[in-house]
Amino acid sequence: MDNPSETLVLKSAAKRDISQGIEEIAAEEEAARIAAEEAARAEEAARIAAAAEAKAQAAAKEAPVLEDVDFTCGKEAFLAEWTARIDAYLAGSPLAGQGATFAEAAWNNSVDPRWSPAISNTESSKGANCFRPYNAWGWMSGSWSNWTEAINAHVAGLAEGYGYTISVANAKKYCPPTYLDWYAKTVNEMAKI
Repeated sequence: MDNPSETLVLKSAAKRDISQGIEEIAAEEEAARIAAEEAARAEEAARIAAAAEAKAQAAAKEAPVLEDVDFTCGKEAFLAEWTARIDAYLAGSPLAGQGATFAEAAWNNSVDPRWSPAISNTESSKGANCFRPYNAWGWMSGSWSNWTEAINAHVAGLAEGYGYTISVANAKKYCPPTYLDWYAKTVNEMAKI
C-alpha cells in the first residue's frame, strides 16, 4: 500500500497553482530575448555608423586643396573673373545668371566666391530643390523673395557665422549630422568653379 505521507505530499503539490511562476519565467525570457535583439541591432548600427564615418573621413582627406582667392586684384578684375566662373558653374540651373550677384556678395563680405554657389549644389542641386522660397542653402529659417536677396543674405551669413571659406570645423557647424560628407561634397564642388 502507498505510503500515506507520500500521497499527502503529492496531493498538496498537485493543488498548487504554478501558472503565475511560468508566466513570470516566460516574460523574463521574452524580455531577455528582446534585449539581446536590441543590443545586436545597436551593435550593427554602430558598425554601420563607424564605417560611414571612416568613409567620410577618407573622402574629406582626399578632398582637393583649394587655391586662395586673390582679393588684391581690385574689385573690377575680381568681379569679372568670378562672375564668369560662377556663371559657367551654374549654367542650366535655377541659379543660372547669378554669377555677378555671388561675386559682388563675396567681394563685399570678403568670402571665398566659390563657397555659397557650392553649398547651393550640396543642399539643393543649385536651387532645383529648395525647401523654402529662394533658399538653396538649407537654412531652416531662411526664405527670401528673390535670388539677389537670398544670395546676399547667405554670403553675409557665411561671413558672419563661418568666416572666409570652408573648413571641416565650418562644415561641422553648418551640417553637424553628416559634416564630413557635406565637407567633401562641398569642397569638391568649389574645386569645379
